[in-house]
Amino acid sequence: MRLQVTARVHSSSCYALLLRAPRGFNRELPIYYSSPRIDEVNRLMNGEMLSAYYDKAGIEAAVNSGGHRSVVGGLWEEIGQLQIDFLVSRGLRPQHRLLDIGCGSLRAGVKFVRYLDPERYFGTDINQSLMTAGYDIELTNERLTDKLPRSHLVVDDGFDFSWCPVDFDFVLAQSVFTHLPLNFLRVCLERLHKVVLPVASFFATIFEIPENCPSFEPYQHSGGVTSHGAADPYHYRFADMEFCCRNLPWTAIHVDGWHHPRSQQMIEFVRSN
Repeated sequence: MRLQVTARVHSSSCYALLLRAPRGFNRELPIYYSSPRIDEVNRLMNGEMLSAYYDKAGIEAAVNSGGHRSVVGGLWEEIGQLQIDFLVSRGLRPQHRLLDIGCGSLRAGVKFVRYLDPERYFGTDINQSLMTAGYDIELTNERLTDKLPRSHLVVDDGFDFSWCPVDFDFVLAQSVFTHLPLNFLRVCLERLHKVVLPVASFFATIFEIPENCPSFEPYQHSGGVTSHGAADPYHYRFADMEFCCRNLPWTAIHVDGWHHPRSQQMIEFVRSN
């Protein structure tokens, strides 16, 4: 899938980015499908499509047009602050090591780098262009590059983690599982437990549906997003999170106190021996 990017210039000289995508695709950022069609499901099953974030050329074009903040979903300050406030409330301290999966253009990363001790933040994303913009623009503007080696930002599109040089105290995946089918979640958990400390916590957001709601039906969330069982954005039941932990050293816990503006829910995966 290829996204075409246009920039619309307003009197304020700011760019408003629109992504032109196939019919049925919500053109308003953040990148969401408005309805799952049969042809979209077939493409998914044939391995041709997971989410718009896998269109690396389209994402790079958006970044080059000045959209590195918008293409990750906007709400830059609000969601960035939400993430650090939440993790600090859950025990994150400056000396801890944090892995930020799907760090994008460092919407939260800038705040984590400022808070943590030097070289304690690590980020991954499938799009190098987003991380480069985050480092060269956001971190540089905040004069924080001396706290973060560029090598701590790693392209990883398969939850590899073999590159990890340390074991982590905390791991965060904000709005990552919302764009991926269930088996990707299982692969992440299978590999991640090898690079975290025995008492580590992994926090991940999902679009959650009620236990009695059919997965194949679209579900309208209070935050305005419609999620799907087989199209981006994906939804899950909490029981799906428990299933992903089966025979792995993780326990899934539903977390309260996470007030996401688009109604994503927070799940904590607790590492067990």
